[in-house]
Amino acid sequence: MRRTKGQIEEQISNALIQFEKDYMGRGPQETKAFVIEDMILVRLKGVLTPAEQQLAKNSEGINLIKKIRSNLLEQGKALVKEAIEKVTGLKVVSLHTDISTKTGERMIIFTLNENLEDHFSQ
Repeated sequence: MRRTKGQIEEQISNALIQFEKDYMGRGPQETKAFVIEDMILVRLKGVLTPAEQQLAKNSEGINLIKKIRSNLLEQGKALVKEAIEKVTGLKVVSLHTDISTKTGERMIIFTLNENLEDHFSQ
């Protein structure tokens, strides 16, 4: 049975929440995934820990948070890609990410080897 765009976006959100909990130690407060042709944009809100929020009060702390979070995701990249590939049935070509220490949001963009929207039921 083919799934709808909303169903796939929800499954992607749930997969990223689970990754954050399992790999990072805690999940985001809110997660939303958006499928746009061959890309997936995931917005995770409330990802900073209380300790990171304190560190983010100066530029040295901000740089440290970004460096650590980037390194952690790089180390877990295979797990994240595997989760996305399992949900979509497509190959992840690349992954891009950034985190805002002001808003506590993380954005992750996946590019896929095909247009995912072609696989939805109407």
